Amino acid sequence: MVGGRALVCGASLAIAATLICEPAKADFRLCNNTGNRVGIAIGYKENESWTTEGWWNISARGCETVLRGTLVARFYYIYAVDYDRGGEWSGQAFMCSREKEFTIRGTEDCLARGFDRTGFFEVDTGDQPSWTVQLTESADQTPMQPLQSKIPMLQTPPTAGRPGQPSPPSRSRN
Repeated sequence: MVGGRALVCGASLAIAATLICEPAKADFRLCNNTGNRVGIAIGYKENESWTTEGWWNISARGCETVLRGTLVARFYYIYAVDYDRGGEWSGQAFMCSREKEFTIRGTEDCLARGFDRTGFFEVDTGDQPSWTVQLTESADQTPMQPLQSKIPMLQTPPTAGRPGQPSPPSRSRN
C-alpha cells in the first residue's frame, strides 16, 4: 500500500458466565482500514509444505476471514495490493503467486513453474488461536514508499524452513 502500514493485532478471549454457551470463533482475518479496495494473498505452512492462496478482495473499511477455525501455525505471510491507488504491502519472505485466483503448493522455483515470485510480510501470531491483521494507510507518508509492518520483521528467522530462507537439505520427493 502506498504510504501505508499494517497493524497486527492478536485476539483476546473473554469469558462470560451465561446460561447458553457458544463456541469461540477462531479465525485468521484481514481488515482493510483504508479508503481503497485491496487484494490479499496469504501464505502458510500446512503439514510439511508451504501453500499460498489468493485473492481475497476486501472493500474499503471492510474485513474478510481468510482462514476459518483455530490457527495451526504460528507464522503466516501476507501480500496485499491497493487496487485503487496502486502500491502494496510486502516483505522479505518470498513465495509464489499469480495475478489470477490461485492455490500454489511449495515456494521453490516460482518462476520456473510459471508463477510470480512475491515478497510477503511475516505475521507472528504467537500461537494464538485467532488473529486479525489491520491494513492501514498513513496520510503523512509520500506515495511509492514501501509499507512497513507495525511490528518489527525478523530478517533472520529463529527456525529453519521459513519461505525465502535457506532450507535444510530435504529428502527426495516421491
